[in-house]
Amino acid sequence: MLKTLFLNPPSYNGFDGGAGSRYQCTREVKSFWYPTWLAQLAALIEGSKLIDAPARGTSLEDILPLAKDYELIVLYTSTPSFPNDVRIAEALKHENKNLIIGFCGAHVAVNPDHSILASDAIDFVAGNEFDFTIKEVAEGKIIENIDGLTYKKNGVVIHNKPRAMIENMDSLPWVTKVYKKHLTTTDYFNGYMLHPYMSFYTGRGCKSRCSFCLWPQTISGHNYRTRSVENIAAEVLWARDNFPEIKEFFFDDDTLTDNISHVEALAKEIGKLGITWSCNAKANVPYETLKIMKDNGLRLLLVGYESGNQDILVNIKKGIRLDIARQFTRDCHKLGILIHGTFIVGLPGETNETIEETIKYAQELNPQTIQVSLPAAYPGTYLYNQAVENGWLVADDDLVGSDGVQHSILNYPHLSSKEIFEAVDNFYKRFYFRPKKMVILFFEMCKDWEIMKRRLREGVEFFKFLFGRENTV
Repeated sequence: MLKTLFLNPPSYNGFDGGAGSRYQCTREVKSFWYPTWLAQLAALIEGSKLIDAPARGTSLEDILPLAKDYELIVLYTSTPSFPNDVRIAEALKHENKNLIIGFCGAHVAVNPDHSILASDAIDFVAGNEFDFTIKEVAEGKIIENIDGLTYKKNGVVIHNKPRAMIENMDSLPWVTKVYKKHLTTTDYFNGYMLHPYMSFYTGRGCKSRCSFCLWPQTISGHNYRTRSVENIAAEVLWARDNFPEIKEFFFDDDTLTDNISHVEALAKEIGKLGITWSCNAKANVPYETLKIMKDNGLRLLLVGYESGNQDILVNIKKGIRLDIARQFTRDCHKLGILIHGTFIVGLPGETNETIEETIKYAQELNPQTIQVSLPAAYPGTYLYNQAVENGWLVADDDLVGSDGVQHSILNYPHLSSKEIFEAVDNFYKRFYFRPKKMVILFFEMCKDWEIMKRRLREGVEFFKFLFGRENTV
């Protein structure tokens, strides 16, 4: 077994580019998700090490001395961070010319030729579901015989046959034991979960076909494969007992509620453990299922509403109706389930009028917290191909700027990228700066001193974010 380091590379200040991050950028409130995909690799390879540099605040200077201590380093990369990650790979290779360096992640899975040719420092890139691909590399298997790899031979790009998707999800070892060994739980936080929280996957894939969503279209596919309820519950029990500081567990599956019978069975089982938990959900979960989830420890749902205009939801293949989403939201409010609602401004079909519809829709739904994003047209997604075909992409602009903040890269004949960019600020202000909403958030702060300190810090970050955007040309 090669001595192996898994690295989430140093990047922009506050940049979160790990697989748990749906939008790879620096956010309005500093947030970090667990590097679950890298942790899964580390769990498969005995004796390996995992470093999450952005969350820990680790610099390249801190990492470089380690280059001589390892035989294999695997970097998790993303489209926004790829140029930076290439430079890091080159610096590591300069320290140890015998080091084998590989890249994994959605960006290299859909751009293998461009990625492997980007630098001589990169020895291979891995395709879609790369867990056992990387394991075989670390085991020293002959590279020509490893499914899912792209590499160079005499300057020519070689593609091995694709790796078959994992069907038995219980074959993957627990990531939480890697968290215990290599990560610091207090490094991970966001604006809507209890702190400290912990996230991991109970399954992969998503039945939905949202045109912008990166992971199902590039890595995990549309067949939702889940671990057994017994396997998940056993890991939650182990994590509960080994991380007494954790206040909330988040199941980071793209849409945990895709399989109603599974989520009901899971809720009933983990309800016996006395934990608080949350998950991603589609805005169509029946009341009866929501009640089972709530009765068994559910605190919050992260829900992608995206838009308040039905035509736009059809355009992006969201597979949800506004009336169903409204009823789902009323049901959550009735049961006392909190919602973090996510919205996207600037999707195909967007106009100034539909933006106004979505802002009013968000106010009407009134989730506890919201996230407003610009559409990120990642290579490998239907949205990206659509943008290229229609000439919507802003020329010579990256997904994020030099500070890691998301750029507005779509420009329509009837709606400019500048108008889309400015709409995000307007959306946030009109949602949060309502008297009733401000009163609710104020009284929430007054109930708990820890929440008070956290909200004040996040408030400062949020206002800096808005001020910075307003001064962006």
